[in-house]
Amino acid sequence: MTDIAEVIRKARASDRISMREIAETLFDDFFELHGDRQFSDDEAIVGGLASFRGQAVTVIGIQKGHNLEENLATNFGQPSPNGYRKALRLMKQAEKFGRPIITFVNTAGAYPGIEAEERGQGEAIARNLLEMSDLKVPVICFITGEGGSGGALALAVANRVYALENAVYSVLSPEGFATILWKDGSRRDEAAELMKMTSDKLLEMGIIDGIVKEDVLILNLTTTIRQTLQELSKFSEEELQAQRYERFRRY
Repeated sequence: MTDIAEVIRKARASDRISMREIAETLFDDFFELHGDRQFSDDEAIVGGLASFRGQAVTVIGIQKGHNLEENLATNFGQPSPNGYRKALRLMKQAEKFGRPIITFVNTAGAYPGIEAEERGQGEAIARNLLEMSDLKVPVICFITGEGGSGGALALAVANRVYALENAVYSVLSPEGFATILWKDGSRRDEAAELMKMTSDKLLEMGIIDGIVKEDVLILNLTTTIRQTLQELSKFSEEELQAQRYERFRRY
């Protein structure tokens, strides 16, 4: 039986592998791109061009820090509207040049501050959901830590979605769920059980396509990406679009 409290602790741990570490160790020649061409750059979203076993890919992910200084710079991994718009800009660029897109999600949710709402947080997330569903290139997503609400889904409308074994993925935090349902955030673990947010439960329900073991993480990620790219390369543009549409209609 899964220890919910331990999985949540590991998913949120400050020493959990970050997006920058993944980009630098999993890919070759990672070249970061910045800005949404509308407002500013958002350090909570890291993305750019890279090579994976000789194949050009676009890599995008949510960055959390290992310490207070890094977390302040990345807003504790809570992207702003300009972060989601930067991600979409890179996705559309990838589509233009026929590059597969690989995303990595680790966020408690999108930034809920008033300035984010003033700049169209809801619209930015909704636009990503719409545009990602219609991309003509393969999209692969990994939930690496927390996958919270629409802030996570805005990078997760993919042909294949995988989760690390100690990751969680849900419509909101278990504390928020417990507060809404019982007016008691301390019942987090009980809420998490009901939400079925751990990787084993997500796989049973068909929300994710596989679990990535963390014993030799980079090797396991490499194997998963290689096999999935080979599989998705057999589909036409129309089949990739239909596959994503059908996948998320099931939810």
